[in-house]
Amino acid sequence: MTHTPTPAANREPASGRGPAAAPVGGPLGRGGPMAMMKGDKPRDFKGTLKKLVQYLGKYRTPILVVMLFAIASTAASIAGPKILGKATTRLFEGVMAKISGTGSIDFTYIGNIILLALTLYLISSLFGYIQGWIMSSVSMNITYRFRKDISEKLSRMPLRYFDGTNHGEILSRITNDVDTISQTLNQSLTQVITSVITVIGVLVMMFSISWQMTLVALVMLPLSFLIIGLIVGRSQVFFKRQQDYLGHLNGHVEEMYGGHVVMKAFNGEAKSVERFDQINGTLYDSAWKSQFLSGLMFPIMNFVGNLGYVGIVILGGYLAVSGTITIGDIQAFIQYVRSFTQPIAQIANISNVLQQTMAASERVFEFLAEAEETPDAARPIPVDAIQGRVDFKNVHFGYDPEKIIINDFSFYAEPGQKIAIVGPTGAGKTTMVKLLMRFYDVNDGAILVDDHDIRDFVRGDLRCMFGMVLQDTWLFNGTIMENIRYGRSGATDEEVIAAAKAAHADHFIRTLPDGYNFVLNEETTNISQGQMQLLTIARAILADPAILILDEATSSVDTHTEALIQKAMLDLMKGRTSFVIAHRLSTIREADWILVMNHGDIVEQGKHEKLLAKKGFYAELYNSQFEGREI
Repeated sequence: MTHTPTPAANREPASGRGPAAAPVGGPLGRGGPMAMMKGDKPRDFKGTLKKLVQYLGKYRTPILVVMLFAIASTAASIAGPKILGKATTRLFEGVMAKISGTGSIDFTYIGNIILLALTLYLISSLFGYIQGWIMSSVSMNITYRFRKDISEKLSRMPLRYFDGTNHGEILSRITNDVDTISQTLNQSLTQVITSVITVIGVLVMMFSISWQMTLVALVMLPLSFLIIGLIVGRSQVFFKRQQDYLGHLNGHVEEMYGGHVVMKAFNGEAKSVERFDQINGTLYDSAWKSQFLSGLMFPIMNFVGNLGYVGIVILGGYLAVSGTITIGDIQAFIQYVRSFTQPIAQIANISNVLQQTMAASERVFEFLAEAEETPDAARPIPVDAIQGRVDFKNVHFGYDPEKIIINDFSFYAEPGQKIAIVGPTGAGKTTMVKLLMRFYDVNDGAILVDDHDIRDFVRGDLRCMFGMVLQDTWLFNGTIMENIRYGRSGATDEEVIAAAKAAHADHFIRTLPDGYNFVLNEETTNISQGQMQLLTIARAILADPAILILDEATSSVDTHTEALIQKAMLDLMKGRTSFVIAHRLSTIREADWILVMNHGDIVEQGKHEKLLAKKGFYAELYNSQFEGREI
């Protein structure tokens, strides 16, 4: 399309319609839970573990301290049974000597041994408490960092990601997945350290007592590891599926709760419950299988351990009779065997927990690795006094680069002009807004503000130039004062009230209980649609932007409220460049320039009278409204 200057009264619009294109909208729409239900195969365990270790690199010093305390705590605990074994041997020897009349029980020696053992166990408990305290601090710090990184990532994500991703999926990664990682780090990491050290330490102590009995105990290890491998291999699939479907379930609940009014209005409860039951059923199936398989670990390991006890008891009795080892050594060895099988079972159980943790970690790292918005310019243009001139220069754009829906569009608006954008539903009016605000970048060409490419501004500075009042109003759970002040966080109460008066909202606000301190509920159902619109206009007035984007939203309000909104909008547009998405064409007759859109293209442009005289697409739209026909 040709460049058409806007201020001159005699300008002529470009003629002819552009080629038809696909209807404007997000490339995927808001994906439902089924959009992410593929791929039940095990994930990249090693790759994700490597990423998690790299993420933990910042905490290597406290983790090393935890490991040292864990080693000291475990070592003190491991030494206990052998020391107590000496007390048992001395007690046995004293009893036998007393029976034979050749001696007595050395209670002083036994008391010293018991005191030494109690001291070691006390040191072990103290070191265990210290390591737990440090690890809790580290895991909470990591949880905080994960959520902070995800939150910052959300602010850098392009709008197209949110157009194609279920909001509940994102929420699940911030809550459930991060919680899973946190619990594993807090509970299982120290358990892995102590279990491994215990296995090594106990093995050394067992060999020091009797290598024959140790070999009998070790015969059971291959069988134990075989069982562990089989269970882990089967359970990994179910742990991964459990984590995925937990996200799907959250997505469905969030979607249904957010639109519960519409869902009830169309009697969608049964369908919603059916969908919930389907997802919940899959989650239940995955969860019970994963928990059942992991729950088999301890009873099976206990059975294998008991088989080892049988062999150890027989061999130990023979060695004791032959005088190779003492009674105290047998007692200590049996304690060590129990201490040996328990950490192996713990490691096996932790391996199942790690499967779930790696599934959660991969989902988090996948999100953190998503493509971000193109970075802001290295040397951004400072935002000084913005005049409000806007230029579209040979703009090409498509949500899918293979399907361009805006073709070679050129146009400019002078500061203070009112530009109307009209067209049927799905014509692409909102696309123009998204391009102006740089929610999407053009594929080719450029959009300029005051002769500067909008890509040369920092996004935050660019969006500060614009004020938006859209048909889909957004207010949050808070007071009316807080909602209006959202337009400019540093505004005083007097400035907020002045903005409300300018938006013709002050009167209705003062009729509410608590006035400006009236709290809007989460669904904003305690004020009317028209009142919500007036509050968003007040917020835009408070922001005092150079350029306005207005989406007329008066179709669902009464005549009196519509008149208030229209008057507030007219007051807001004074002295500002304004882009008005017009639904009722009667409201934009006095616009300085009208852009007529259809199927994503600008098919006509010009002033109201000349567009009517052309008897083209705009004339059809305009006349159909007055004839009462649906557009």
